[in-house]
Amino acid sequence: MKNIIPASEKIPRTVYIVLLSLAGALIVLIFIGTVVGLARSKDSEPLIKIGGSSRTNQTGSQADDIRIFSGLGQLRIPLANSSTLLLTIAFPYSAGDITFTEELAAKIGDFRAIAISYFSALPAESITQIDEETAKQEILRRYNNNLRLGRIRTIYFSDMMVIDSY
Repeated sequence: MKNIIPASEKIPRTVYIVLLSLAGALIVLIFIGTVVGLARSKDSEPLIKIGGSSRTNQTGSQADDIRIFSGLGQLRIPLANSSTLLLTIAFPYSAGDITFTEELAAKIGDFRAIAISYFSALPAESITQIDEETAKQEILRRYNNNLRLGRIRTIYFSDMMVIDSY
């Protein structure tokens, strides 16, 4: 038995030719892209860059977008001699390292607790003569012990002020 398809349900010949031509053009483009990709050297620049502008240095690698992490805000730390230490801690990080940036954001509470526990544990006699470099190195060590996906290289203290209580 023969199925007869009415003329209104048939695909017009021109649409069929256009679709077949597009499929053929896609096959040719994929073939050419494969040949070009296999023929290029491994360290060559991309032919087409899609997305935002990326800065590159002289060696062709992407330059780091260094930013300052100051998400801890100003810390108010109660000290052993009933004084209060006002302190802001900041450090540089690479904004291009998305996973490390996310880890830093997730660890803000831990970083605040580390700084508060360090300074509040100082003896009352040493509070007026806090050795800033020793404190920076110890807090840096504790921060890096808490991190898994990257390392902080240096930290900065600003607004470091001891307020005596009377």
